[in-house]
Amino acid sequence: MTEYDDQAKNPQRWYTRTVLFVSDVQRAAQFYMTQLGFTKAWHEADGKGTVCQVNRGICEIILCADAKRHDRARLFIELTKEGMATLRQELAERQVPHRQVWWGYDCLQILDPDGNELLFPMG
Repeated sequence: MTEYDDQAKNPQRWYTRTVLFVSDVQRAAQFYMTQLGFTKAWHEADGKGTVCQVNRGICEIILCADAKRHDRARLFIELTKEGMATLRQELAERQVPHRQVWWGYDCLQILDPDGNELLFPMG
């Protein structure tokens, strides 16, 4: 559980984390850490396993290498105005490919090395 858990206010709170399937967990973790500023929370088998978790703020993503899974996911991440400005600056500094797309409204889209899609609403 995270530090945000408050059993007194919500004793049956559901704690969720997204699982993204990737072809190479080391490569995926490096992308999220070096390109998007995440930190590694844990990695099974002392960093040699096929599952790990990366965090940025309260956004937690589990990366899982599974040869049987080739599907891709879309993660919708809403930032504050200041958070979006910081993200744009970081993307420019790190030269991270991204583009503007329409998904009900304008969004900034980033694709990870396996084609998993991160959408950030721009409004």
